[in-house]
Amino acid sequence: MVGPPGSPFPIFFFFSRPFPIVLQTDTGTEIIKIASLPAVVTADLRLNEPRYATLPNIMKAKKKKVDTKDAADYGVDLAARNTVEEVYEPPPRAAGILVDDVDQLVDKLKNEASVL
Repeated sequence: MVGPPGSPFPIFFFFSRPFPIVLQTDTGTEIIKIASLPAVVTADLRLNEPRYATLPNIMKAKKKKVDTKDAADYGVDLAARNTVEEVYEPPPRAAGILVDDVDQLVDKLKNEASVL
């Protein structure tokens, strides 16, 4: 399960069959394996609890070397495929009107705008 941190919508990826599902019951947790697709998987509120980084893990992450690669290392072409033909602003909006009371508003909505 992955998803943006703090997101209420977890995303499930199933790469192999059978895939395990962890159920929380009154007596603990139970793991079942679902072998066939499609399957309906629901989630509860406890999936939304964020994982907080601890200080030792933050210090380890600072020391870890980060490898950088170019797009060419992955065989990706970054050439522009789209061209901008024209850019223009939308036309200005017409000025609104002020009404004095609700009756006048209802009258304008019925007769002029044909909304009601």
